[in-house]
Amino acid sequence: MSSFAIHWPEVTASNGLRLLAILLIALILIRILKAASKLIIKIAASPTRSAQAREQQTRTLAAVLYSAGSKIIWAIAILTALPEFGISVTPVAAFAGLGSLALGFGAQSLVSDVITGFYIVLEDQYVVGDTIQVGTTIGRVEHLTLRRTVVRDPSGALVTIANGEIRIVSNLSRDWAQIFVDVALSAERPLNPAMEALEAAAAELRGDAAWAPALMDGPRVLGLQSFDRNGAVIRLQTRTAPNRQDEVGRELRRRIQVEFQRRAIPLSDVQRIEWKAAPAEQAEATPPAQTRRN
Repeated sequence: MSSFAIHWPEVTASNGLRLLAILLIALILIRILKAASKLIIKIAASPTRSAQAREQQTRTLAAVLYSAGSKIIWAIAILTALPEFGISVTPVAAFAGLGSLALGFGAQSLVSDVITGFYIVLEDQYVVGDTIQVGTTIGRVEHLTLRRTVVRDPSGALVTIANGEIRIVSNLSRDWAQIFVDVALSAERPLNPAMEALEAAAAELRGDAAWAPALMDGPRVLGLQSFDRNGAVIRLQTRTAPNRQDEVGRELRRRIQVEFQRRAIPLSDVQRIEWKAAPAEQAEATPPAQTRRN
């Protein structure tokens, strides 16, 4: 230690310029990498969803490449600077090799995360800003790297998911979304007045220009979904823009209630009005786009 302390001023004086050069070169390469990553970004030329999605995809890819590239540059810069302090790189490289071999057996999950993250970005399975479902977790993607995906769930919590754990992911922000609204009526009441009221409520929402950007098809009355001694269930279906199914469902239920009151249909006869997710077994329903990976 005392020998190193004695030679420390000499080392600083003789190698300071080379250390400064290494730092400057690393900073220049970082700037070049940042500029090159920005070239990957394709700015949306139109307000269409496909153009916006393409821009978000390229932004995510650029961010991932910049993050990985900058780490590599700094690692090389540190290894290059070590000899200037009298530290041989050869033992460090040998130690790093042994360490990587040891970690290789215990870091298989990390390798799996990185490989899966690469394919997520390359295949455009989802990007930052998309709403996805992984298992029981649903949320908006707030951060994406080669190792992890961070989503914010409906309660506001940030959920971190290792990319290697993702086997089936549903992207709820692509193309369109779909909802069903079921209206359960008393079994003793005739269906025709209620059907007419539902048709009127659906037509009113379809014709509202303020809701036109959120609607892609419907709402429309599909008809009698089920009937037994407990009551009759009439189903309505609506296909909406991505991520807008909840607000459309709330507005549709509100208009149904208003229309029933307008037609003096007793609300005591309406057992419930509920929202249902698009069931996969329904012939009229096509579920939102899913990405599956074996």
